Amino acid sequence: MANGQWFPSDWPDRIRALADGTLTPVAPRRAATVMLMKDGPAGTFVHMLRRRASMAFAGGAYAYPGGGVDPRDDERLVRWAGPTRAWWAQRLGVEEAVAQAIVCAAVRETYEEAGVLLAGPDPDSVVGDTTGDDWEADRAAVAARELSFAEFLDRRGLVLRSDLLGAWTRWITPEFESRRYDTWFFVAALPEGQRTRNASTEADRTVWIRPQEAADGYDKGELTMMPPTIATLRQVAPYATAAEALAAAPGRDLTAVLAEARLTDGEIVLSWPGHGEFTKHIPIPAGGGPA
Repeated sequence: MANGQWFPSDWPDRIRALADGTLTPVAPRRAATVMLMKDGPAGTFVHMLRRRASMAFAGGAYAYPGGGVDPRDDERLVRWAGPTRAWWAQRLGVEEAVAQAIVCAAVRETYEEAGVLLAGPDPDSVVGDTTGDDWEADRAAVAARELSFAEFLDRRGLVLRSDLLGAWTRWITPEFESRRYDTWFFVAALPEGQRTRNASTEADRTVWIRPQEAADGYDKGELTMMPPTIATLRQVAPYATAAEALAAAPGRDLTAVLAEARLTDGEIVLSWPGHGEFTKHIPIPAGGGPA
């Protein structure tokens, strides 16, 4: 039985176009995504959403809350708790202002798409309830980019809790893709007193699911996922608690994973370094027509 690996039908032709020089790679946009975890009687659970089938990118695939970095979030200093911006810059391999924007994106997208806010009135607390018309108005304004996340935090007098995040891995969309992202994956624990909800216009379903159960669904072809999603599920599955996963994050290698495609022996070989399970061998049709 085929697994649930997401594989767009236009990839073979785009790979060949990249190889023969007729396709110019687009620059990847910085992005952040968060594996929000919680503990249960049977182990850890991770919050996932299913992207609407109508979405141009990864429609129907299961993923985590995430999205692109807002450049406005590197222009204003925000009230900050946890490791310093300099620490995050070194950890993520970017400049301090960019590091702030990436961390802001992780916290913002979790709030936008799951209704969970990793921020509080002081460095030692988090907000307990983000429901209500006034909160929803601000959330909608942030989601519509009418309000930057830094402005939202300032308006609410909130401290961003960077200590509640752990940088886990980094993946860059293949060069032959039309939409490309340079994505940092984070882990975080669901704050006490907060609840998730499907606040995203891009998802038609959200679930709390054990990482191994989700991975089993992928292996059976029941759940569609992109390579970084299933890879990270397999990586967090062994941890008994969310706290253990967070504690392991600082030791994780953040070298970016970028797919490689090569033409050899009448086929295209597509691979992700360090992740052999995703390797694809795609025959090149006789005469060089569309794959």
